[in-house]
Amino acid sequence: MIVNLLNPIVTHSSKKMMGDEEVVEQYLLTMNIHYFNLLYERYTDKIYAKCVTMLKSEVKAEDATQEIFIKVLLNLSRFSGKSKFSTWLYSITYNYCIDEIRKEAKDPVVLLDEKSDADITDEGSTDHEILEMNIFRLREVLDLLNAEDRRILLMKYQDELSIKEICEIFSKSESAIKMKILRAKERFLKFYSQNYGVVA
Repeated sequence: MIVNLLNPIVTHSSKKMMGDEEVVEQYLLTMNIHYFNLLYERYTDKIYAKCVTMLKSEVKAEDATQEIFIKVLLNLSRFSGKSKFSTWLYSITYNYCIDEIRKEAKDPVVLLDEKSDADITDEGSTDHEILEMNIFRLREVLDLLNAEDRRILLMKYQDELSIKEICEIFSKSESAIKMKILRAKERFLKFYSQNYGVVA
């Protein structure tokens, strides 16, 4: 477990003022673990919540959260700053959870839509339907999806990542990501309709 101790020289007010990227920079310059703990404080609850959603187990999510932050600590020097720190962290989180799911072979990831790289037009006509759904129903339907669909929908609607940011995480073209999102939304709404009827 990561011990969370605040560096006395980092005051409460200055901690609030420092952006994530600045905290990373200070950690890499000083190798002072207290800077890393600032990032841990900011994101541990969010990462834990994502792990619970993906792994469907609080115990596994606790272990995963610790493993993810250890991975982040060991690889922080690789953070390039080209994307937001949160985007980079979420990428590590989702990829870790997907790997865990694959290991257990309980939820084989369906890698559909990979071959098509044609221009995709998604006018977002279903976005308001998804966003306005009852949160309980939303969680239930997400649990019915395969891990890949669940991951990309959480990125778009929970983390509110841009298409560009999602492209960076998946290392895919914009059209391929749009296709993934479109197909995931279609499957999501199909499951919703089967369980609750037509979306209001």
